Amino acid sequence: MSFDYLIVGSGLFGATIAYKARQAGKTCLVIDKRPHLGGNVYCEPVAVADADGKGEHVINVHKYGAHIFHTSNKEVWDFVNGIVEFNRYTNCPVANYKGELYNLPFNMNTFNKMWPDVHTPAEAMARIEEQRAPFNGAHAPIPQNLEEQAISLVGHDIYTKLIKDYTEKQWGRDCKDLPAFIIKRLPVRLIFDNNYFNDRYQGIPIGGYNKLIDGLLEGTECMTGIDFKDCERSFNSETGLWDVRCSSLNVQCSMFNVQCGKIIYTGPIDEYFGYRLGKLDWRTVSFKTRIEDTPNYQGNAVVNYTSHDEPYTRVIEHKHFEMFGQEVYDCPKTVVSEEYSTEYQEGMEQFYPVNDERNNKLAEQYRALAEQEKNVVFGGRLGQYRYYDMAPVIEQALKASEAFRRCSLG
Repeated sequence: MSFDYLIVGSGLFGATIAYKARQAGKTCLVIDKRPHLGGNVYCEPVAVADADGKGEHVINVHKYGAHIFHTSNKEVWDFVNGIVEFNRYTNCPVANYKGELYNLPFNMNTFNKMWPDVHTPAEAMARIEEQRAPFNGAHAPIPQNLEEQAISLVGHDIYTKLIKDYTEKQWGRDCKDLPAFIIKRLPVRLIFDNNYFNDRYQGIPIGGYNKLIDGLLEGTECMTGIDFKDCERSFNSETGLWDVRCSSLNVQCSMFNVQCGKIIYTGPIDEYFGYRLGKLDWRTVSFKTRIEDTPNYQGNAVVNYTSHDEPYTRVIEHKHFEMFGQEVYDCPKTVVSEEYSTEYQEGMEQFYPVNDERNNKLAEQYRALAEQEKNVVFGGRLGQYRYYDMAPVIEQALKASEAFRRCSLG
């Protein structure tokens, strides 16, 4: 088989490249090691029967965690809405600290609940300034760890109830042992606004993220169950083509033999180079998902659990991403997922790059190697070892596609 592009990974970066390449008349093969397409935005549909059993509703379960699309880039927003229409979902998470409920991000609703005598923005700022001591003033010490950094930004009470335990569950380390630079800033809004994002546009694809991926990959040849790390690859400098063959014992993989002009790689960057410089660290997430026999379990799509009383970091109720008002109660059951953060081990999914000095330095060395690789583009969160939201990933893919187009024009 011969293609212009071999795209490794069917997440948003790879799928967007495939879409733009097809528009430009290029041929692509998309491969993915998972049994489905879509990367981490993949949704697993769960059918729920009506109370009378005469019909059913579909709840799209965000299999790899909550994904809320948000951007201020109109080009990106128009692009994704040209594939599938997005709904009006607005992200307004709630924090549960030992049964106390607080609005996120930190805003006047949060401050009034934390300090009932605080009613105005001036009172809120005065209380935060009071709690930031001894890290305010011209001669204040420089925060030496995440705990000191957080207190220097939002004060002791907010740190204790809404940051400390939640962060320790996320990272598996005491906040005093985490570097200060992990938190560069914490949003403080002196208005009564629970909208988590400041972006102009946000929402969820109507019908779920699979609709977006299916639209991006329509007309593109795709193969699942193909793990690129099992493939042997060689670059022919005379023809400018890559030869990629799979050496896996898997029957489907053993038949994999491709020539391509360019590889678009969205897998782990250290894995591509055989870990020659050492392995990068990751945090991963596991989920316990269940069906609850109630139409409305927690009243919100996202509830963060910010104390060590619960081992999970948050609970997602998936129907609230796409069902609103009476729709919630027309569907008599609901699906919830408990989310657990843990250290990555071989065989798990890599979710979050570890933002510390060792890993950042090692990642830079791998990125330098990547720049020297001929006819290979490294993209996405895994391919660049950087945490990205969805919209910036699509923006990067659109820019890369435009660069490919200009190169093809000479």
